[in-house]
Amino acid sequence: MHTHPTDPATRAAAEHAAALLEQADALIVAAGAGMGVDSGLPDFRGNEGFWRAYPALAQARLDFASIASPTAFREAPELAWGFYGHRLALYRRTVPHAGFGQLQRWGARMHQGLSVFTSNVDGQFQIAGYSADAVHECHGSIHHLQCLEGCSDAIWPADDFVPDVDESTCRLRNAPPRCPHCGGLARPNILMFNDWDWLEARTAAQHAHQQRWLQGVRRPVVIELGAGTAIPSVRHFSHRILHAHGGRLIRINPRECEVPTRSDVGLRLGAAQGLALVEQALSAA
Repeated sequence: MHTHPTDPATRAAAEHAAALLEQADALIVAAGAGMGVDSGLPDFRGNEGFWRAYPALAQARLDFASIASPTAFREAPELAWGFYGHRLALYRRTVPHAGFGQLQRWGARMHQGLSVFTSNVDGQFQIAGYSADAVHECHGSIHHLQCLEGCSDAIWPADDFVPDVDESTCRLRNAPPRCPHCGGLARPNILMFNDWDWLEARTAAQHAHQQRWLQGVRRPVVIELGAGTAIPSVRHFSHRILHAHGGRLIRINPRECEVPTRSDVGLRLGAAQGLALVEQALSAA
């Protein structure tokens, strides 16, 4: 059930969220898959949504965990790169929704600024103009590559790769990206399923930068967007911030918006709609 944004309880919750933002010295954005859905990106929650987005994989009865794995790159590289190449092209041309800009403006008004923690690999925060230093991508990024065979610890940008994908078969038509060191097949620098070879140096550096930033934070507010309990990386992060830094939580989620205490706020809305409602409450304050 979606809460109607003009419902009095929802309006009161948005006003409570605005009050939390007004007293905070730092904004921490914790974003799951639901953040991108409002920009038109597919939701891979459950086979149904995944197969709707990739009918060729539905025909082959390949689920997300099967194709999103290093094994798929070894056994069916045209199919694996068809899937990831299609996503790379999609993410490159997707325009981030207005909520990305709203969060940026709120963070800019705070003494310590803003930092992002996301399980998304789509690079939407950077596309929206966020500083690379402000983003921690805990599962890596589709916009970076590594060697499938692990010939070195190199991680490099995917900018030179322009995928040509046959959508009817989900297969890559052009040459896949290659490792510049050994000439072998490259793969995305993303933590996949059953993945023991992911190179985490880039993500580890982002994590270290975020930890240093957190040391200067006194009154953080976490805005958690579209992060469910199925893959709870983002929720775990939000709760760590509450415990370690005494932060408050604004959880915006159309399905699972329960919050730990009465001092926190839950909005049963999508990311863009929830942020717009809080923006209205801030403007009215």
